Amino acid sequence: MIWLNFLHFYQPVNQQPDILDAVVKQCYRPIFSRIKNIKKANITLNINGSLLELLDKNGYADVINDIRTSVEDGKIELTGSCKYHALLPLIPDSEAVRQIKENEKTLRNYFGDSLNLNGFFPPEMAYDDKLSRILSDLGYEWVLVDEIANPAGYLDGVTKYINVSEKSDIKIFFRIRRISNLIMSAVVRDTESFKNAIKHDLSKDGYLLTGMDGETFGHHRINFDDFLFKLLDDKEIIKMKISEYVDEYNASLENRSVSPITSTWASSPEDIKKGIQFISWKDKDNIIHKYQWEMLEFCLDLVNNLPSNSPKYETIRRKMDQALASDHFFWASGKPWWALEMIESGAYALLDIVRDIPGISDDNLKKASQYYEKIVSISFEWQRTGKIRKMAKEQNQILRLPFKERTLERGGEEEAVYNAFIDTMKEQELISSKKGDYERAILWRDAIYKLENKLDIYDTINVIDLLRIEISNERMEEIIKKYKEKYLRIRGGQPEQRGS
Repeated sequence: MIWLNFLHFYQPVNQQPDILDAVVKQCYRPIFSRIKNIKKANITLNINGSLLELLDKNGYADVINDIRTSVEDGKIELTGSCKYHALLPLIPDSEAVRQIKENEKTLRNYFGDSLNLNGFFPPEMAYDDKLSRILSDLGYEWVLVDEIANPAGYLDGVTKYINVSEKSDIKIFFRIRRISNLIMSAVVRDTESFKNAIKHDLSKDGYLLTGMDGETFGHHRINFDDFLFKLLDDKEIIKMKISEYVDEYNASLENRSVSPITSTWASSPEDIKKGIQFISWKDKDNIIHKYQWEMLEFCLDLVNNLPSNSPKYETIRRKMDQALASDHFFWASGKPWWALEMIESGAYALLDIVRDIPGISDDNLKKASQYYEKIVSISFEWQRTGKIRKMAKEQNQILRLPFKERTLERGGEEEAVYNAFIDTMKEQELISSKKGDYERAILWRDAIYKLENKLDIYDTINVIDLLRIEISNERMEEIIKKYKEKYLRIRGGQPEQRGS
């Protein structure tokens, strides 16, 4: 097995200086200085052009220099992306192309014109059909997409072939969600537990791709960068950059045609079924989102009608690029993400653009001001009346339905699913106890208790995921199948239990 390790680094263009300083000291500086000083890293990563400019502006040139050194030494490869973290499926094609090209220009400004950008990371891994065509036209060879977008279902482990888009010749690399989430949530936090999580894949041919925010290592989880470097130093785990893997194995691996499902790396199967893959950024039931997008489209039309020879064109166009960032939409979702200051900041950025346009009419200025006032006043009303707390609570109830309610209490074959997991956990508890690994035995005992008492909703990682560290999805599905077959035999042989 070859591990393809992808990291995404991003901060909003208007990030507060004290927060940026904390991120740099806790994460960026330790990670990039250590990568520079190790023999091999073999990491594929994305750094948005806006973050590079933010680091430069705030005096963190040493971080940029360390990144440049590692790129030149071949220890890391950079991907293309959007300069200001725009959500590509939700903006016009022309703006998507501009965001991508502006990002390329910035990266080459810092790392040299010879920089190769073979792969692409769409912000939030937000994908729809138009993206593969745009990227192919721009010369990209591959794109990162979450496995939720795979029409064949979750991959769970190693992939032994290369996926190629039906819409173009671009290669599709699916991120394995389970392993990525186990690392991000620190359920896996040392080399032994990482190997346990992938033990069914370690000896197989193929690749396993993880992807997560780079800030996980040191900022979101203090000192977690030590774990990252222990993995990078482990000789048993073979690591490659994604482009390196394509170059070495593309000719020998089967190519499979695929048409990825419209999604993001946060989408759930239920979101896809309902057609609400982008609900955190554009929710049809969210009036704030409605006004945000109307204001953005209104502003964008004004900017597009501004002559390119206007004295303020470049300044205004740059402000428009920045205003396309996904952040202020995300923080207005209320399910559960919410930040008044981010919502106001996004609306003000658009109002500021309109105010800056030479010769802007009073009617257009008034319309922009009305949009701003609606967005801000509704946001404060939601905050003041407790609507946001109610929305967050409802969303949490949807996302965190106890496993027992989803299985045993629904009856039918789902009883077998519940019993399969409980009995398998009891078996793991017994195995751990016999080995003298009492700490792990206690973990399984507590996991069973949580499932039986519906306490699993309070875990960052559900106890079901803990079991999947020990047992692969494939093996667990075999166990569930046997329990279902046993259930059907019992039910079929006892007609009196079905009523008469």
